Amino acid sequence: MKFTAEQIAGILEGTVVGDSKIEVSKLSKIEEGTTGSLTFLSNLKYTPYIYTTEASITIVNADFVPDKPISTTLIKVDDAYEGFSKLLEYYNQIKLNKSGIEQPCFISESTKTPDDIYIGAFAYIGNDVEIGANVKIFPNAYVGDNVKLGDNTIIFSGGKVYADCILGNNCVINSGAIIGADGFGFAPTKDGGYSKIPQIGNVILEDYVDVGAGTTIDRATMGSTIIRSGVKLDNQIQIAHNVEIGKNTVIAAQTGVAGSTKVGEHCKIGGQVGIAGHLVIGNNVRVQAQSGIGRNVKDGEILQGSPSFGYSDWNKSYVYFKNLPKLVKTINELEKKVDGHN
Repeated sequence: MKFTAEQIAGILEGTVVGDSKIEVSKLSKIEEGTTGSLTFLSNLKYTPYIYTTEASITIVNADFVPDKPISTTLIKVDDAYEGFSKLLEYYNQIKLNKSGIEQPCFISESTKTPDDIYIGAFAYIGNDVEIGANVKIFPNAYVGDNVKLGDNTIIFSGGKVYADCILGNNCVINSGAIIGADGFGFAPTKDGGYSKIPQIGNVILEDYVDVGAGTTIDRATMGSTIIRSGVKLDNQIQIAHNVEIGKNTVIAAQTGVAGSTKVGEHCKIGGQVGIAGHLVIGNNVRVQAQSGIGRNVKDGEILQGSPSFGYSDWNKSYVYFKNLPKLVKTINELEKKVDGHN
């Protein structure tokens, strides 16, 4: 799609300086701008690029005044970064503005589809699925029996929602994510093998939950695995059975949370963190990347290390740790002096 500078200024409530009729159809970094692209300038260290960029339109702060000639058309707004972000959101909404039911796909006769739905080709919708308004299910997605999908929820290509799971309003399930696969439940047998424990629970995602590509959230053994409102999960995260994640907690990629652990609200958990099972993690906890959590955590703690301990203590310990060779050398020299005096 093409937009003129005039149209973009209208969306952002900005002012055009230059050709108001010039059109753009793509986005670019300011240093990589080409004809027909839109970019922005908010960081002053990138200012030199505005005089060389070939981008057709550049969003700038309202107080920006060039000190030499430029070829790009300017759109002046109160905050260039915020304005560009708003435009990205607007562009994304247009890009995702699909509707209708593509063929071939399978929709069970017992499932009713609202008029404003989008279902892509080769999608599968099982029995007795409840689908809210403006739901979008992209090609090759799978929605199992008795699933509930809230308003404005999106399941991207290859996303899978197993039977009986419940997704709230405005949830996003990215490609390859799996909601409701069996939890890791096995009981040892007398012959040294393992027998599977049936996983008969489900997964509940409350409103505004984002699930990254390749992330897996296991169904509960009994009851529900619960992801509370506003939680954001990065790509390739493993959430085990009967886990509960508190509202507005964010978790970075490759983190694993073992079964029956409860994570509090407003936590920030870095990448490649391992959290053991049956723990209680408090509210407003921060865990640095690659940490291992093997104990209950109180509200507000900041942790690092594997096994983890207090962040400030970890930093102090690391100072000594990296100096261990020097300390050992000093101790050896002191021992030699002491032996020499004996």
